[in-house]
Amino acid sequence: MAKEFDASHLRSARSQGIQVGLAVSLYGISFGALAVALGFSVPQTVVLSLFMFSGASQFAFIGIIASGGVAAAGAAIASAGLLGVRNGLYALRMSPLVGAGFWKRVAAAQLTIDESTAVAIAQTDARAARHGFWTTGLVIYVGWNLATLVGALAGNAIGDVRAWGLDAVAAAAFFALLWPRLSAREPVAVACGAAVVTMLLIPVVPPGIPVLVVAVVAIGVAMYRHRVAPHAPERTEGD
Repeated sequence: MAKEFDASHLRSARSQGIQVGLAVSLYGISFGALAVALGFSVPQTVVLSLFMFSGASQFAFIGIIASGGVAAAGAAIASAGLLGVRNGLYALRMSPLVGAGFWKRVAAAQLTIDESTAVAIAQTDARAARHGFWTTGLVIYVGWNLATLVGALAGNAIGDVRAWGLDAVAAAAFFALLWPRLSAREPVAVACGAAVVTMLLIPVVPPGIPVLVVAVVAIGVAMYRHRVAPHAPERTEGD
């Protein structure tokens, strides 16, 4: 019975990873099309996805370069790096899950993104989390790069990507992963607080800063929960 239960968890983790990966990969079409429309060549666009592989950082980079040319390269690199800092925070959480091995950790570093971390954390045991992490990361890496190539080759033929709903795919995938975890008052409070902080900061700070501030807030809550009040029970919605 235990083996069947474990196998069920692994199948569920892999299934979630594939579904999230396929959905989010479609967003790569919009990146490829936008990059070419802003003046990047197809090879440049493909290389950005292959090596940068961080959607928000990629969009920030091409947007700033397009608006300021080569002179804006420093600002583009700084903004993309700022947005990529969150992946370093994810790596702290994923490191024990990935385990030892130089090449394994190198691969994991490239695949540690929003979606692979979210799917891993959504699992109920470490083995399922590991399967979810690798499945999601690999599916998105392959899918995102293929989609980038398709979008770059199609160029302006696609038109406004928002008309196809591709700009909402990533947000929808995150919401689907978050919703089942909002079963107690504590995660609901953290989620609401993060949303409020983000909305207040977006109009007044550069891109990337709201994500980092919210991450700091979440880390503070986690530290309080596990160090100051480790035995405090979580209250469910019905309490």
